[in-house]
Amino acid sequence: MTENKKRDSQTTMADVLRDKQALEGFSRMRLAMVITNPAIEDNPIVYVNEAFERTTGFARSAAIGRNCRFLQGEDTDKRSVDALRNAIEHGEDITVDITNYRANGEKFLNRLIVSAIPDDKGKPLYFLGIQRELGHRETDGTRLNADQQLKKLVHRVRQDLGVILENISKSREDLSVPADFEALERRLETLQLCYEEMELLDSSNVRDWINLGAILSRVGTSIAHHGASSGIRYTQNVESLDVSIDTATRAALIISEVLTNAFQHAFKGLSEGFIELRVTRLAAGGFRITVTDDGVGIPNNVTIPNETSLGGSILNDLLTGLEGSMNVIRGAAGTVVTVDVPAGHDK
Repeated sequence: MTENKKRDSQTTMADVLRDKQALEGFSRMRLAMVITNPAIEDNPIVYVNEAFERTTGFARSAAIGRNCRFLQGEDTDKRSVDALRNAIEHGEDITVDITNYRANGEKFLNRLIVSAIPDDKGKPLYFLGIQRELGHRETDGTRLNADQQLKKLVHRVRQDLGVILENISKSREDLSVPADFEALERRLETLQLCYEEMELLDSSNVRDWINLGAILSRVGTSIAHHGASSGIRYTQNVESLDVSIDTATRAALIISEVLTNAFQHAFKGLSEGFIELRVTRLAAGGFRITVTDDGVGIPNNVTIPNETSLGGSILNDLLTGLEGSMNVIRGAAGTVVTVDVPAGHDK
């Protein structure tokens, strides 16, 4: 890849992340979040959520494209700044308390965790920063509990974002059509629904297992709400079973991809149709996801998952992480997609 082509690819990705709607799924988080791109000179901010805007007073348009140092001021400890710079230069995670300044000039103490989102070779693809304003009335116990939850959330978001952002970065080397990026908001909205169900920001939450049925019901309903049109009927039958948090997140993203594909493509030229989501426990352990539609069907020359598309690439990564398998049945009318996840991922 030439340097110009590489620069164009990076700029396009930054433009996507600048989109006010692109990462809207994270905007309801109570903790301020930023994403920076070290591939662009001076590692500028390419995304901030609404909590960042509320905390700092800076609008998204005032933050995008600038290095995070613009939040620093006269009382910012140089040692904290040096520690941050050194960690970023070496691609390392760091937690630091740093004095920042709001847009109105008011200073506040901020606990900042910066974590690299690496590519498949371990090189930082993006940096994720999640920050929590430190209150004067916090007790040591309250602060410790909050910090533990903060680190847990950073780990979770970094892992989940990594699946999406790494595949987006890879796809931009081969794809010239930016249509795939239109699904970014939906994918991150799916993650947000998962986080809300997990209650990761609830200091009392210490669970390692979660009800898959509750999460997938919410995701399915959300996808149907945004994707359905008049004449398209949607039903879901999701059994209750406990799985690990990682399994639940991956399964939710899989349902997001498969259901969205059905709503977008299954009924072209048709005025009505039917889509059903079923999630059932398998007799030998594990579970099965089934998405059925009675639409026009998938053409014989189309492979699912399509490894050359962004959605297909994400699906393959998700299936690999679950040790799962996908089977696509082309019927005379419609399509049946089944995903089997083996025992070991359920409780």
